[in-house]
Amino acid sequence: MKTVVGGEVVAAMLAKEGVEKVFGIVDGTYLGLYASFEKYGIELVSPRHETCAAHMAGAYARLSGKLGVCMASNGPGVANILPGVAVENGEGNRVLLITSCRRQGIAYPDRGGTFQYFDQVGVTRPMTKWSGAVPTFDRIPEMMRRAFRISYRGRPGVVHVDIPENVFNGTFTTDDALAAEPQSYRRVTPLAPARAEVEKIAELMLTAQRPLIHAGSGVVHARAFEELLRVAELLHAPVSTSWGARGAIPENHALALPTNALEAVQAARASSDWVLVLGSRLGETDFWGKAPYWGKRDEQRFIQVDNDEEVLGLNRPVELSVLADCRQLLAELAEVLAKRTLATGEAKQRDARAAELGQLRVKAATELSAALENRSAPMPPAHVPHTLRKLLADDAIVVVDGGNTAVWAQFFHEVRVPNTFLGTFKLGMLGAGVAQALGAQLAQPKRRVVCVIGDGAMGFHAQELETAVRQKLPVTFVVLCDRQWGMVKLTQQVGLGGMREVLGSEAQGTINTDFAEIRFDDLARSMGAHGERVASPDELPAVLKRALECGGPAVVHVDVDPMLHLWAPGLQLFKDMHQEPAGG
Repeated sequence: MKTVVGGEVVAAMLAKEGVEKVFGIVDGTYLGLYASFEKYGIELVSPRHETCAAHMAGAYARLSGKLGVCMASNGPGVANILPGVAVENGEGNRVLLITSCRRQGIAYPDRGGTFQYFDQVGVTRPMTKWSGAVPTFDRIPEMMRRAFRISYRGRPGVVHVDIPENVFNGTFTTDDALAAEPQSYRRVTPLAPARAEVEKIAELMLTAQRPLIHAGSGVVHARAFEELLRVAELLHAPVSTSWGARGAIPENHALALPTNALEAVQAARASSDWVLVLGSRLGETDFWGKAPYWGKRDEQRFIQVDNDEEVLGLNRPVELSVLADCRQLLAELAEVLAKRTLATGEAKQRDARAAELGQLRVKAATELSAALENRSAPMPPAHVPHTLRKLLADDAIVVVDGGNTAVWAQFFHEVRVPNTFLGTFKLGMLGAGVAQALGAQLAQPKRRVVCVIGDGAMGFHAQELETAVRQKLPVTFVVLCDRQWGMVKLTQQVGLGGMREVLGSEAQGTINTDFAEIRFDDLARSMGAHGERVASPDELPAVLKRALECGGPAVVHVDVDPMLHLWAPGLQLFKDMHQEPAGG
Protein backbone atom coordinates (compact mmCIF):
# COMPACT_ATOMS: atom_id res chain seq x y z
CA MET A 1 0.00 0.00 0.00
CA LYS A 2 1.17 3.52 -0.73
CA THR A 3 -0.22 6.96 0.09
CA VAL A 4 -0.82 9.32 -2.83
CA VAL A 5 -2.45 12.66 -3.56
CA GLY A 6 -5.48 12.22 -5.83
CA GLY A 7 -4.16 14.64 -8.44
CA GLU A 8 -0.97 12.63 -8.82
CA VAL A 9 -2.91 9.71 -10.30
CA VAL A 10 -4.19 12.02 -13.04
CA ALA A 11 -0.70 13.41 -13.67
CA ALA A 12 0.78 9.91 -13.88
CA MET A 13 -1.84 8.85 -16.40
CA LEU A 14 -1.25 11.96 -18.52
CA ALA A 15 2.48 11.17 -18.57
CA LYS A 16 1.79 7.62 -19.79
CA GLU A 17 -0.19 9.14 -22.66
CA GLY A 18 2.86 11.18 -23.67
CA VAL A 19 1.51 14.51 -22.42
CA GLU A 20 4.30 17.06 -21.99
CA LYS A 21 2.33 20.31 -21.66
CA VAL A 22 -0.91 21.27 -19.95
CA PHE A 23 -2.58 24.65 -20.47
CA GLY A 24 -4.46 26.31 -17.64
CA ILE A 25 -4.58 28.80 -14.79
CA VAL A 26 -3.58 27.75 -11.28
CA ASP A 27 -6.19 27.41 -8.54
CA GLY A 28 -6.26 25.77 -5.14
CA THR A 29 -9.05 23.40 -6.09
CA TYR A 30 -6.70 21.25 -8.17
CA LEU A 31 -3.41 21.97 -6.46
CA GLY A 32 -2.78 18.23 -6.16
CA LEU A 33 -2.84 17.94 -9.94
CA TYR A 34 -0.43 20.63 -11.08
CA ALA A 35 1.85 20.19 -8.06
CA SER A 36 2.50 16.68 -9.43
CA PHE A 37 3.41 17.82 -12.96
CA GLU A 38 7.13 18.38 -12.37
CA LYS A 39 7.54 14.84 -11.03
CA TYR A 40 6.19 13.47 -14.31
CA GLY A 41 7.95 15.86 -16.68
CA ILE A 42 4.87 17.91 -17.52
CA GLU A 43 5.05 21.68 -18.02
CA LEU A 44 2.13 23.88 -16.98
CA VAL A 45 1.64 26.79 -19.40
CA SER A 46 -0.65 29.51 -18.02
CA PRO A 47 -2.48 31.99 -20.24
CA ARG A 48 -4.34 35.00 -18.85
CA HIS A 49 -7.81 33.62 -19.68
CA GLU A 50 -9.16 30.07 -19.55
CA THR A 51 -10.71 30.29 -23.03
CA CYS A 52 -7.18 30.74 -24.33
CA ALA A 53 -6.06 27.59 -22.51
CA ALA A 54 -8.47 25.60 -24.70
CA HIS A 55 -7.29 27.34 -27.87
CA MET A 56 -3.64 26.75 -27.00
CA ALA A 57 -4.37 23.07 -26.35
CA GLY A 58 -6.26 22.75 -29.65
CA ALA A 59 -3.52 24.30 -31.77
CA TYR A 60 -0.86 22.33 -29.92
CA ALA A 61 -2.73 19.10 -30.66
CA ARG A 62 -3.24 19.92 -34.33
CA LEU A 63 0.38 20.85 -34.97
CA SER A 64 2.10 18.27 -32.76
CA GLY A 65 -0.13 15.26 -33.35
CA LYS A 66 -0.31 14.78 -29.57
CA LEU A 67 -3.18 15.09 -27.12
CA GLY A 68 -3.81 18.69 -26.12
CA VAL A 69 -4.69 19.08 -22.44
CA CYS A 70 -6.24 22.08 -20.72
CA MET A 71 -7.70 22.61 -17.27
CA ALA A 72 -10.07 24.98 -15.50
CA SER A 73 -11.17 25.46 -11.91
CA ASN A 74 -14.70 25.02 -10.69
CA GLY A 75 -17.41 27.60 -11.31
CA PRO A 76 -16.03 30.74 -13.03
CA GLY A 77 -12.96 28.99 -14.43
CA VAL A 78 -15.11 26.41 -16.17
CA ALA A 79 -17.53 29.11 -17.34
CA ASN A 80 -14.58 31.00 -18.85
CA ILE A 81 -13.27 28.01 -20.78
CA LEU A 82 -16.58 27.09 -22.42
CA PRO A 83 -16.14 29.25 -25.55
CA GLY A 84 -12.83 27.54 -26.21
CA VAL A 85 -14.39 24.14 -25.66
CA ALA A 86 -17.08 24.86 -28.26
CA VAL A 87 -14.51 26.03 -30.80
CA GLU A 88 -11.92 23.28 -30.39
CA ASN A 89 -14.58 20.57 -30.45
CA GLY A 90 -16.11 22.13 -33.55
CA GLU A 91 -12.72 22.33 -35.28
CA GLY A 92 -12.12 18.68 -34.42
CA ASN A 93 -8.95 19.11 -32.36
CA ARG A 94 -8.04 16.34 -29.91
CA VAL A 95 -8.30 18.04 -26.52
CA LEU A 96 -8.77 16.72 -22.99
CA LEU A 97 -10.37 19.19 -20.58
CA ILE A 98 -9.81 18.50 -16.87
CA THR A 99 -11.83 20.54 -14.40
CA SER A 100 -12.31 20.72 -10.67
CA CYS A 101 -15.71 20.81 -9.02
CA ARG A 102 -16.77 21.43 -5.44
CA ARG A 103 -16.25 18.75 -2.81
CA GLN A 104 -18.21 15.54 -2.56
CA GLY A 105 -21.54 15.86 -0.80
CA ILE A 106 -22.40 19.38 -1.95
CA ALA A 107 -22.14 18.86 -5.74
CA TYR A 108 -23.89 16.49 -8.15
CA PRO A 109 -26.54 17.42 -7.21
CA ASP A 110 -26.23 20.94 -5.89
CA ARG A 111 -26.96 20.97 -2.16
CA GLY A 112 -28.64 24.35 -2.67
CA GLY A 113 -26.73 27.62 -2.95
CA THR A 114 -23.33 25.96 -3.36
CA PHE A 115 -20.61 28.58 -3.96
CA GLN A 116 -18.92 28.57 -7.40
CA TYR A 117 -20.96 25.61 -8.60
CA PHE A 118 -23.05 24.70 -11.61
CA ASP A 119 -23.69 21.45 -13.43
CA GLN A 120 -20.39 21.49 -15.30
CA VAL A 121 -20.84 18.07 -16.88
CA GLY A 122 -24.41 18.86 -17.92
CA VAL A 123 -23.34 22.11 -19.56
CA THR A 124 -20.28 20.75 -21.37
CA ARG A 125 -21.83 17.49 -22.52
CA PRO A 126 -23.67 18.96 -25.58
CA MET A 127 -20.52 20.72 -26.81
CA THR A 128 -18.05 17.85 -26.34
CA LYS A 129 -17.53 14.28 -27.52
CA TRP A 130 -18.04 13.13 -23.94
CA SER A 131 -18.22 14.63 -20.47
CA GLY A 132 -18.16 12.75 -17.17
CA ALA A 133 -17.75 13.32 -13.44
CA VAL A 134 -15.44 11.32 -11.18
CA PRO A 135 -17.39 10.49 -8.00
CA THR A 136 -14.58 9.01 -5.86
CA PHE A 137 -10.80 8.58 -5.77
CA ASP A 138 -10.90 4.90 -6.70
CA ARG A 139 -12.74 5.69 -9.94
CA ILE A 140 -10.16 8.18 -11.27
CA PRO A 141 -8.34 5.52 -13.36
CA GLU A 142 -11.58 4.17 -14.82
CA MET A 143 -12.90 7.61 -15.85
CA MET A 144 -9.56 8.82 -17.18
CA ARG A 145 -9.14 5.66 -19.25
CA ARG A 146 -12.59 6.20 -20.68
CA ALA A 147 -11.72 9.80 -21.55
CA PHE A 148 -8.50 8.75 -23.32
CA ARG A 149 -10.31 5.99 -25.18
CA ILE A 150 -12.99 8.36 -26.48
CA SER A 151 -10.34 10.97 -27.36
CA TYR A 152 -8.72 8.58 -29.81
CA ARG A 153 -11.91 7.05 -31.20
CA GLY A 154 -13.46 8.49 -34.35
CA ARG A 155 -13.34 12.18 -35.18
CA PRO A 156 -11.18 14.14 -32.73
CA GLY A 157 -12.79 16.64 -30.40
CA VAL A 158 -12.95 17.67 -26.76
CA VAL A 159 -13.55 15.22 -23.91
CA HIS A 160 -14.12 16.43 -20.37
CA VAL A 161 -13.41 14.95 -16.93
CA ASP A 162 -14.71 16.72 -13.82
CA ILE A 163 -13.09 15.82 -10.46
CA PRO A 164 -14.05 17.05 -6.96
CA GLU A 165 -11.57 19.36 -5.24
CA ASN A 166 -11.25 17.07 -2.22
CA VAL A 167 -10.40 14.16 -4.54
CA PHE A 168 -7.74 16.22 -6.35
CA ASN A 169 -6.18 17.43 -3.12
CA GLY A 170 -6.89 14.59 -0.69
CA THR A 171 -4.49 11.80 0.28
CA PHE A 172 -5.49 8.19 -0.28
CA THR A 173 -3.97 4.74 0.07
CA THR A 174 -3.83 2.33 -2.85
CA ASP A 175 -2.02 -0.82 -3.89
CA ASP A 176 -2.61 -0.25 -7.61
CA ALA A 177 -0.09 1.11 -10.09
CA LEU A 178 -0.81 4.79 -10.68
CA ALA A 179 -0.94 4.40 -14.46
CA ALA A 180 -1.06 1.67 -17.09
CA GLU A 181 0.26 1.60 -20.64
CA PRO A 182 -2.25 3.07 -23.13
CA GLN A 183 -2.50 -0.16 -25.16
CA SER A 184 -4.05 -1.86 -22.12
CA TYR A 185 -7.22 0.24 -22.35
CA ARG A 186 -7.48 1.80 -25.84
CA ARG A 187 -6.65 1.19 -29.46
CA VAL A 188 -3.17 2.52 -30.29
CA THR A 189 -3.02 1.54 -33.96
CA PRO A 190 -4.94 3.29 -36.75
CA LEU A 191 -8.19 1.79 -37.98
CA ALA A 192 -7.26 -0.17 -41.11
CA PRO A 193 -9.56 -0.77 -44.09
CA ALA A 194 -10.34 -4.18 -45.49
CA ARG A 195 -8.06 -5.03 -48.41
CA ALA A 196 -11.06 -5.66 -50.62
CA GLU A 197 -12.25 -2.10 -49.99
CA VAL A 198 -8.88 -0.69 -51.00
CA GLU A 199 -8.87 -2.78 -54.18
CA LYS A 200 -12.38 -1.55 -55.00
CA ILE A 201 -11.45 2.09 -54.55
CA ALA A 202 -8.43 1.61 -56.80
CA GLU A 203 -10.59 0.03 -59.48
CA LEU A 204 -13.23 2.77 -59.36
CA MET A 205 -10.74 5.65 -59.41
CA LEU A 206 -8.62 4.11 -62.18
CA THR A 207 -11.62 3.55 -64.46
CA ALA A 208 -13.12 7.00 -63.78
CA GLN A 209 -13.06 9.50 -66.63
CA ARG A 210 -12.67 12.61 -64.48
CA PRO A 211 -11.66 11.64 -60.91
CA LEU A 212 -11.37 14.09 -58.03
CA ILE A 213 -9.99 13.70 -54.51
CA HIS A 214 -11.57 15.86 -51.81
CA ALA A 215 -9.61 16.05 -48.56
CA GLY A 216 -11.14 17.07 -45.24
CA SER A 217 -9.63 17.67 -41.82
CA GLY A 218 -9.50 13.90 -41.26
CA VAL A 219 -6.45 13.93 -43.55
CA VAL A 220 -4.84 16.61 -41.37
CA HIS A 221 -5.51 14.81 -38.08
CA ALA A 222 -4.25 11.53 -39.55
CA ARG A 223 -1.17 13.42 -40.80
CA ALA A 224 -1.63 11.71 -44.14
CA PHE A 225 0.06 14.41 -46.23
CA GLU A 226 2.68 12.33 -48.02
CA GLU A 227 0.21 9.52 -48.64
CA LEU A 228 -2.38 11.91 -50.10
CA LEU A 229 0.15 13.43 -52.48
CA ARG A 230 1.37 9.98 -53.55
CA VAL A 231 -2.15 8.75 -54.36
CA ALA A 232 -3.01 11.96 -56.23
CA GLU A 233 0.11 11.62 -58.39
CA LEU A 234 -0.52 7.93 -59.10
CA LEU A 235 -4.09 8.72 -60.14
CA HIS A 236 -3.20 11.98 -61.91
CA ALA A 237 -6.21 13.31 -60.03
CA PRO A 238 -6.74 16.91 -58.83
CA VAL A 239 -7.24 17.51 -55.10
CA SER A 240 -9.64 19.97 -53.50
CA THR A 241 -9.91 20.49 -49.75
CA SER A 242 -12.41 21.64 -47.18
CA TRP A 243 -11.69 24.96 -45.50
CA GLY A 244 -10.36 23.16 -42.42
CA ALA A 245 -8.02 20.96 -44.46
CA ARG A 246 -6.41 23.72 -46.48
CA GLY A 247 -2.79 22.79 -47.08
CA ALA A 248 -3.38 19.04 -46.90
CA ILE A 249 -1.57 19.14 -50.24
CA PRO A 250 1.00 21.83 -51.17
CA GLU A 251 -0.88 24.51 -53.10
CA ASN A 252 1.97 25.06 -55.55
CA HIS A 253 1.57 21.47 -56.77
CA ALA A 254 0.06 21.02 -60.24
CA LEU A 255 -2.76 18.82 -58.89
CA ALA A 256 -3.75 21.14 -56.03
CA LEU A 257 -6.99 23.10 -56.17
CA PRO A 258 -6.57 25.79 -53.50
CA THR A 259 -9.74 27.09 -51.88
CA ASN A 260 -8.92 30.61 -53.11
CA ALA A 261 -9.09 29.48 -56.75
CA LEU A 262 -12.87 29.44 -56.66
CA GLU A 263 -13.54 28.93 -60.36
CA ALA A 264 -11.09 26.05 -60.63
CA VAL A 265 -12.47 24.34 -57.53
CA GLN A 266 -16.06 24.65 -58.69
CA ALA A 267 -15.23 23.45 -62.20
CA ALA A 268 -13.49 20.36 -60.86
CA ARG A 269 -16.23 19.52 -58.38
CA ALA A 270 -19.07 19.99 -60.84
CA SER A 271 -17.47 18.04 -63.71
CA SER A 272 -15.96 15.02 -61.92
CA ASP A 273 -17.63 11.65 -62.40
CA TRP A 274 -16.05 9.97 -59.33
CA VAL A 275 -15.06 11.74 -56.10
CA LEU A 276 -12.97 10.17 -53.34
CA VAL A 277 -13.91 12.01 -50.12
CA LEU A 278 -11.35 11.64 -47.34
CA GLY A 279 -12.14 12.69 -43.77
CA SER A 280 -14.80 15.25 -44.69
CA ARG A 281 -18.47 15.51 -43.75
CA LEU A 282 -19.26 17.56 -46.87
CA GLY A 283 -20.79 20.20 -44.64
CA GLU A 284 -22.19 23.64 -45.36
CA THR A 285 -18.87 25.14 -46.44
CA ASP A 286 -18.75 22.32 -49.01
CA PHE A 287 -22.35 23.10 -50.03
CA TRP A 288 -23.52 19.80 -48.50
CA GLY A 289 -22.15 18.03 -51.60
CA LYS A 290 -25.06 19.36 -53.67
CA ALA A 291 -25.38 20.61 -57.24
CA PRO A 292 -24.64 22.99 -58.86
CA TYR A 293 -21.45 23.23 -56.78
CA TRP A 294 -20.99 19.49 -57.22
CA GLY A 295 -22.27 17.16 -59.92
CA LYS A 296 -25.83 15.89 -60.05
CA ARG A 297 -26.45 12.62 -58.24
CA ASP A 298 -27.16 10.68 -61.43
CA GLU A 299 -23.94 11.96 -63.02
CA GLN A 300 -21.46 11.95 -60.14
CA ARG A 301 -20.66 9.20 -57.64
CA PHE A 302 -18.87 9.35 -54.32
CA ILE A 303 -16.54 7.14 -52.32
CA GLN A 304 -16.30 8.26 -48.70
CA VAL A 305 -13.62 7.32 -46.18
CA ASP A 306 -13.83 8.35 -42.52
CA ASN A 307 -12.95 7.02 -39.08
CA ASP A 308 -16.37 8.13 -37.80
CA GLU A 309 -19.14 5.84 -39.04
CA GLU A 310 -21.82 8.49 -38.37
CA VAL A 311 -20.33 10.66 -41.12
CA LEU A 312 -20.50 8.07 -43.90
CA GLY A 313 -23.22 8.99 -46.39
CA LEU A 314 -24.40 11.74 -44.05
CA ASN A 315 -24.95 14.64 -46.47
CA ARG A 316 -24.61 12.92 -49.83
CA PRO A 317 -25.42 9.32 -50.83
CA VAL A 318 -22.24 7.39 -51.65
CA GLU A 319 -21.44 4.40 -53.83
CA LEU A 320 -18.90 3.02 -51.38
CA SER A 321 -18.33 3.93 -47.72
CA VAL A 322 -15.22 2.84 -45.84
CA LEU A 323 -14.64 3.09 -42.10
CA ALA A 324 -10.90 3.64 -41.78
CA ASP A 325 -8.11 6.00 -40.80
CA CYS A 326 -7.28 8.21 -43.82
CA ARG A 327 -3.52 7.70 -43.58
CA GLN A 328 -3.87 3.94 -43.31
CA LEU A 329 -6.19 3.79 -46.29
CA LEU A 330 -4.11 6.10 -48.47
CA ALA A 331 -0.92 4.16 -47.72
CA GLU A 332 -2.55 0.90 -48.77
CA LEU A 333 -4.22 2.54 -51.78
CA ALA A 334 -0.86 3.88 -52.97
CA GLU A 335 0.58 0.39 -52.68
CA VAL A 336 -2.20 -1.03 -54.87
CA LEU A 337 -2.10 1.80 -57.40
CA ALA A 338 1.66 1.49 -57.83
CA LYS A 339 1.05 -1.96 -59.32
CA ARG A 340 -1.75 -0.80 -61.65
CA THR A 341 -0.38 2.09 -63.67
CA LEU A 342 -2.70 4.08 -65.90
CA ALA A 343 -2.49 3.63 -69.64
CA THR A 344 -0.39 6.33 -71.29
CA GLY A 345 -3.38 7.82 -73.09
CA GLU A 346 -5.50 7.92 -69.94
CA ALA A 347 -2.70 9.56 -67.97
CA LYS A 348 -2.27 12.22 -70.66
CA GLN A 349 -6.00 12.90 -70.68
CA ARG A 350 -6.03 13.40 -66.93
CA ASP A 351 -2.94 15.61 -67.10
CA ALA A 352 -4.63 17.73 -69.74
CA ARG A 353 -7.62 18.22 -67.45
CA ALA A 354 -5.29 19.20 -64.59
CA ALA A 355 -3.62 21.71 -66.89
CA GLU A 356 -7.00 23.24 -67.80
CA LEU A 357 -7.83 23.60 -64.13
CA GLY A 358 -4.37 25.04 -63.61
CA GLN A 359 -5.15 27.78 -66.12
CA LEU A 360 -8.18 28.70 -64.06
CA ARG A 361 -5.88 28.91 -61.03
CA VAL A 362 -3.56 31.26 -62.94
CA LYS A 363 -6.54 33.36 -63.99
CA ALA A 364 -7.69 33.65 -60.36
CA ALA A 365 -4.20 34.68 -59.22
CA THR A 366 -3.96 37.27 -61.99
CA GLU A 367 -7.31 38.80 -61.06
CA LEU A 368 -6.35 38.92 -57.39
CA SER A 369 -3.01 40.58 -58.11
CA ALA A 370 -4.80 43.68 -59.38
CA ALA A 371 -5.45 44.62 -55.74
CA LEU A 372 -1.69 44.91 -55.20
CA GLU A 373 -1.32 47.70 -57.77
CA ASN A 374 -2.93 50.17 -55.37
CA ARG A 375 -0.10 51.46 -53.17
CA SER A 376 -2.00 54.11 -51.28
CA ALA A 377 -1.92 54.64 -47.51
CA PRO A 378 -3.71 53.42 -45.47
CA MET A 379 -2.90 50.32 -47.48
CA PRO A 380 -5.18 47.86 -49.25
CA PRO A 381 -5.25 44.77 -46.99
CA ALA A 382 -4.02 42.41 -49.73
CA HIS A 383 -0.49 43.73 -49.24
CA VAL A 384 -0.17 42.15 -45.80
CA PRO A 385 -0.51 38.41 -46.65
CA HIS A 386 1.21 38.96 -50.00
CA THR A 387 4.26 40.54 -48.35
CA LEU A 388 4.37 37.95 -45.58
CA ARG A 389 4.38 35.13 -48.13
CA LYS A 390 7.54 36.61 -49.65
CA LEU A 391 9.24 37.04 -46.26
CA LEU A 392 8.33 33.76 -44.58
CA ALA A 393 9.93 30.36 -45.07
CA ASP A 394 7.65 27.77 -46.62
CA ASP A 395 7.33 25.88 -43.34
CA ALA A 396 6.28 28.95 -41.34
CA ILE A 397 2.90 28.59 -39.62
CA VAL A 398 0.27 31.22 -40.40
CA VAL A 399 -2.74 31.62 -38.10
CA VAL A 400 -5.63 33.72 -39.39
CA ASP A 401 -8.37 35.33 -37.31
CA GLY A 402 -11.11 37.82 -37.93
CA GLY A 403 -13.86 38.39 -40.48
CA ASN A 404 -12.64 40.16 -43.60
CA THR A 405 -9.04 39.94 -42.36
CA ALA A 406 -9.20 36.14 -42.44
CA VAL A 407 -10.70 36.24 -45.94
CA TRP A 408 -7.98 38.54 -47.29
CA ALA A 409 -5.32 36.35 -45.70
CA GLN A 410 -6.79 33.17 -47.19
CA PHE A 411 -6.95 34.59 -50.70
CA PHE A 412 -3.43 36.02 -50.75
CA HIS A 413 -1.52 33.28 -48.96
CA GLU A 414 -0.22 30.14 -50.62
CA VAL A 415 0.22 27.07 -48.39
CA ARG A 416 3.36 25.29 -49.56
CA VAL A 417 3.97 22.90 -46.65
CA PRO A 418 1.13 20.82 -45.20
CA ASN A 419 -0.38 21.72 -41.82
CA THR A 420 0.97 25.27 -41.74
CA PHE A 421 -2.31 27.19 -42.02
CA LEU A 422 -4.58 27.43 -38.98
CA GLY A 423 -7.83 29.15 -38.05
CA THR A 424 -11.35 28.44 -36.86
CA PHE A 425 -12.91 27.48 -40.16
CA LYS A 426 -15.88 25.71 -38.58
CA LEU A 427 -16.96 28.26 -35.96
CA GLY A 428 -15.22 31.41 -37.22
CA MET A 429 -14.49 32.37 -33.60
CA LEU A 430 -13.04 35.86 -33.21
CA GLY A 431 -10.00 36.08 -30.94
CA ALA A 432 -9.13 32.39 -30.98
CA GLY A 433 -6.12 33.00 -33.22
CA VAL A 434 -4.20 34.88 -30.51
CA ALA A 435 -3.90 31.79 -28.32
CA GLN A 436 -3.79 29.34 -31.22
CA ALA A 437 -0.62 31.07 -32.37
CA LEU A 438 0.93 30.58 -28.93
CA GLY A 439 -0.06 26.91 -28.87
CA ALA A 440 1.35 26.49 -32.37
CA GLN A 441 4.68 28.00 -31.29
CA LEU A 442 4.89 25.63 -28.33
CA ALA A 443 4.13 22.68 -30.62
CA GLN A 444 6.72 23.78 -33.21
CA PRO A 445 9.35 25.83 -31.33
CA LYS A 446 11.85 25.83 -34.19
CA ARG A 447 9.46 27.28 -36.75
CA ARG A 448 8.22 30.82 -37.32
CA VAL A 449 4.60 31.49 -36.27
CA VAL A 450 2.67 34.53 -37.50
CA CYS A 451 -0.88 35.50 -36.62
CA VAL A 452 -2.71 37.70 -39.14
CA ILE A 453 -5.66 39.14 -37.24
CA GLY A 454 -8.22 41.93 -37.39
CA ASP A 455 -8.34 44.67 -34.77
CA GLY A 456 -11.79 43.50 -33.65
CA ALA A 457 -10.57 39.95 -33.09
CA MET A 458 -7.33 41.08 -31.42
CA GLY A 459 -9.41 43.03 -28.91
CA PHE A 460 -10.91 39.78 -27.58
CA HIS A 461 -7.66 38.42 -26.13
CA ALA A 462 -4.92 41.03 -26.45
CA GLN A 463 -3.92 40.27 -22.85
CA GLU A 464 -2.22 37.12 -24.11
CA LEU A 465 0.63 39.26 -25.40
CA GLU A 466 1.86 39.14 -21.80
CA THR A 467 1.71 35.34 -21.97
CA ALA A 468 3.86 35.39 -25.11
CA VAL A 469 6.42 37.62 -23.36
CA ARG A 470 6.42 35.56 -20.14
CA GLN A 471 6.74 32.26 -22.02
CA LYS A 472 9.33 33.71 -24.43
CA LEU A 473 7.28 32.77 -27.49
CA PRO A 474 8.51 34.71 -30.56
CA VAL A 475 5.11 34.95 -32.26
CA THR A 476 4.51 37.89 -34.58
CA PHE A 477 1.00 39.36 -34.54
CA VAL A 478 0.08 41.42 -37.60
CA VAL A 479 -3.06 43.39 -36.74
CA LEU A 480 -5.08 44.81 -39.63
CA CYS A 481 -6.80 47.90 -38.21
CA ASP A 482 -9.84 49.55 -39.78
CA ARG A 483 -11.64 50.44 -36.50
CA GLN A 484 -14.88 48.73 -37.49
CA TRP A 485 -16.72 45.42 -37.51
CA GLY A 486 -16.08 45.26 -41.24
CA MET A 487 -17.96 42.14 -42.29
CA VAL A 488 -21.02 43.16 -40.25
CA LYS A 489 -20.82 46.72 -41.53
CA LEU A 490 -21.02 45.56 -45.13
CA THR A 491 -23.94 43.29 -44.28
CA GLN A 492 -25.76 46.23 -42.70
CA GLN A 493 -25.07 48.50 -45.65
CA VAL A 494 -26.62 45.92 -47.96
CA GLY A 495 -29.50 44.80 -45.77
CA LEU A 496 -30.58 47.73 -43.59
CA GLY A 497 -32.29 49.73 -46.36
CA GLY A 498 -35.03 47.23 -47.13
CA MET A 499 -35.35 46.20 -43.50
CA ARG A 500 -35.80 49.78 -42.31
CA GLU A 501 -38.43 50.32 -44.99
CA VAL A 502 -40.43 47.39 -43.61
CA LEU A 503 -39.89 48.62 -40.03
CA GLY A 504 -40.95 52.12 -40.97
CA SER A 505 -37.68 53.54 -39.68
CA GLU A 506 -36.09 56.74 -40.97
CA ALA A 507 -32.74 56.10 -39.29
CA GLN A 508 -29.59 56.46 -41.37
CA GLY A 509 -26.20 54.76 -41.33
CA THR A 510 -25.04 51.57 -39.69
CA ILE A 511 -25.63 50.38 -36.14
CA ASN A 512 -22.71 50.13 -33.67
CA THR A 513 -20.19 48.96 -36.28
CA ASP A 514 -17.46 51.52 -35.55
CA PHE A 515 -15.17 51.75 -32.56
CA ALA A 516 -12.29 53.87 -31.28
CA GLU A 517 -8.70 53.07 -32.09
CA ILE A 518 -6.48 50.81 -29.98
CA ARG A 519 -2.78 51.43 -30.60
CA PHE A 520 -1.72 47.79 -30.66
CA ASP A 521 1.94 48.73 -31.15
CA ASP A 522 1.86 50.79 -27.94
CA LEU A 523 -0.02 47.99 -26.17
CA ALA A 524 2.68 45.52 -27.22
CA ARG A 525 5.48 47.70 -25.91
CA SER A 526 3.63 48.19 -22.62
CA MET A 527 3.78 44.42 -22.09
CA GLY A 528 7.43 44.05 -23.10
CA ALA A 529 6.97 43.03 -26.75
CA HIS A 530 8.26 44.66 -29.92
CA GLY A 531 5.71 47.03 -31.48
CA GLU A 532 5.59 49.08 -34.69
CA ARG A 533 2.94 50.83 -36.76
CA VAL A 534 2.76 51.09 -40.54
CA ALA A 535 0.29 52.44 -43.09
CA SER A 536 2.22 52.45 -46.38
CA PRO A 537 2.73 49.27 -48.42
CA ASP A 538 6.15 50.61 -49.40
CA GLU A 539 7.26 50.60 -45.75
CA LEU A 540 5.56 47.29 -44.88
CA PRO A 541 8.36 44.84 -45.85
CA ALA A 542 10.95 46.52 -43.64
CA VAL A 543 8.58 46.81 -40.68
CA LEU A 544 7.56 43.15 -40.94
CA LYS A 545 11.17 42.08 -41.32
CA ARG A 546 12.17 43.90 -38.13
CA ALA A 547 9.28 42.31 -36.25
CA LEU A 548 10.17 38.83 -37.48
CA GLU A 549 13.82 39.27 -36.56
CA CYS A 550 13.40 40.97 -33.16
CA GLY A 551 13.92 37.69 -31.30
CA GLY A 552 10.73 37.79 -29.26
CA PRO A 553 7.00 38.48 -29.45
CA ALA A 554 6.09 41.32 -31.79
CA VAL A 555 3.03 43.28 -32.91
CA VAL A 556 2.71 45.18 -36.15
CA HIS A 557 -0.24 47.59 -36.19
CA VAL A 558 -1.21 47.92 -39.85
CA ASP A 559 -3.56 50.71 -40.90
CA VAL A 560 -5.69 49.41 -43.78
CA ASP A 561 -8.14 51.30 -45.96
CA PRO A 562 -11.51 50.87 -44.19
CA MET A 563 -13.55 50.91 -47.39
CA LEU A 564 -11.31 48.55 -49.36
CA HIS A 565 -11.15 46.22 -46.36
CA LEU A 566 -14.93 45.76 -46.54
CA TRP A 567 -14.80 44.28 -50.02
CA ALA A 568 -12.89 41.08 -49.38
CA PRO A 569 -12.67 38.56 -52.24
CA GLY A 570 -15.21 35.77 -52.61
CA LEU A 571 -18.00 37.48 -50.69
CA GLN A 572 -20.65 36.37 -53.17
CA LEU A 573 -19.67 32.72 -52.76
CA PHE A 574 -19.77 33.17 -48.99
CA LYS A 575 -23.30 34.56 -49.34
CA ASP A 576 -24.30 31.71 -51.65
CA MET A 577 -23.03 29.20 -49.12
CA HIS A 578 -25.71 30.27 -46.68
CA GLN A 579 -28.46 29.49 -49.18
CA GLU A 580 -29.76 26.01 -49.89
CA PRO A 581 -28.35 25.24 -53.38
CA ALA A 582 -30.77 24.18 -56.07
CA GLY A 583 -30.39 20.79 -57.71
CA GLY A 584 -29.83 17.34 -56.30
